[in-house]
Amino acid sequence: MEQTIDNSGTFTKTVNIGGENMGDVQAGIEFIYHMREHILDVGVATVYLFVCYGIYLLMKKYIK
Repeated sequence: MEQTIDNSGTFTKTVNIGGENMGDVQAGIEFIYHMREHILDVGVATVYLFVCYGIYLLMKKYIK
C-alpha cells in the first residue's frame, strides 16, 4: 500500500506500508536474524544492567 501525503503544496511525503507483504512470523524471524549482528551490544548492555543492579543492592545494604 502506498499513500502520498501533500502538506501545503511544498512538502510531499510517500509512505510505503508493508512493502514486501511479509507476515508477522517472517518479520519475527528477520528480527532475530538481524539481532545476531548486535550480540556484542546486547551483551554489554546486559553486563551493565547487572553491575548497576549490584551497586544498587550494595547501596541499599549500607544505607540500612
